[in-house]
Amino acid sequence: MLPLLFYVFIGIVFIQFLYYIVVFGKFAFAKPKKNNLKRIPVSVIVCAKNEAENVAKFIPILATQNYPDFEIILIDDASSDATLDIFEAFEKEYSNIRLVKVANNEAFWGNKKFALTLGIKAASKEYLLFTDADCYPTSENWIAEMTSNFTLQKTIILGYGAYEKIPNSFLNKIIRFETLLTAVQYFSWAKMGMPYMGVGRNMAYKKEEFFNVNGFIDHMKIRSGDDDLFVNQASTKKNTTICFSPESFTYSKPKTSFTDWFTQKRRHIATATFYKPFDRMQLALFYSSQLLFVLLPIVLLAFQFQWIIVLSLIGFRYLFAWIIMGLSAGKLKEKDAIYWFPIIEIILIFTQLNVFITNIFSKPVHWK
Repeated sequence: MLPLLFYVFIGIVFIQFLYYIVVFGKFAFAKPKKNNLKRIPVSVIVCAKNEAENVAKFIPILATQNYPDFEIILIDDASSDATLDIFEAFEKEYSNIRLVKVANNEAFWGNKKFALTLGIKAASKEYLLFTDADCYPTSENWIAEMTSNFTLQKTIILGYGAYEKIPNSFLNKIIRFETLLTAVQYFSWAKMGMPYMGVGRNMAYKKEEFFNVNGFIDHMKIRSGDDDLFVNQASTKKNTTICFSPESFTYSKPKTSFTDWFTQKRRHIATATFYKPFDRMQLALFYSSQLLFVLLPIVLLAFQFQWIIVLSLIGFRYLFAWIIMGLSAGKLKEKDAIYWFPIIEIILIFTQLNVFITNIFSKPVHWK
């Protein structure tokens, strides 16, 4: 049995090598592109439900972007707080803001995709840029940076949605490391010509891409996935590219309790079960190889079976993984999130296992 586990462990390290060097290396070693700034008309779309505090702070940042031709579509999804009142005040204050009011609909109650569909149809521009109500761009050139990646062929742009740093919070480092790892994955697969997801906190696409797949109709009954399920369905090697220049980042406030973050992860992982078969397979293989990389050495080292080789393989794996994640973190301004890489990775592996098990017995709560 031990020889078999030993050879399986070697195979696991090889799989991890392929993921980190061959796949993730596509992003880690990528050189930033200098795109010509464009002046295409853009509709910035923000959907909010009971986000009064956030929209009051962040909409003015969007409204004063340094870009010549853009509008902001504010979608109030039947909020019960002051969100609608704040939106109406902004509509009067800024000439480039348009308001879409979504009433409760029995067939689509609580479905963000229904609200977004109304907002997309109301947009007067052909190019759409999305962010969430609790997000804000890091630069007044956010629109310019994201839209500079549009070409005649590239009509879906995947951006980076980061989380704010909270000093002296280890949970914050875990959340930002996971966000970094997720971005490395979807950026790298997009560079490989196989895009599979994006984040609604920061992404853009041409309106025709939305209608080419009949919008969200194929997954309307799935409460989440207005971003990743759409990308999983609509993105191809030809029409998708990435944007990771620092001025293109958006930031949002992270969860501050493990329970809230765990609940958020349950929603994300539940949505991934609806990806295309290959995407589900590659994500499952990556996670399985991570889990086995942690578990198998415990058994082998407990019996001191080929312990020198096992320790060498462990060191080799952490070396190449740390290099790739370090280079990627530098691009996404998240270097401090990888200082505790081995510990955070182990925490994430077993948290994800816990999420899988929990989701089997109960469904996560989505957009309300």
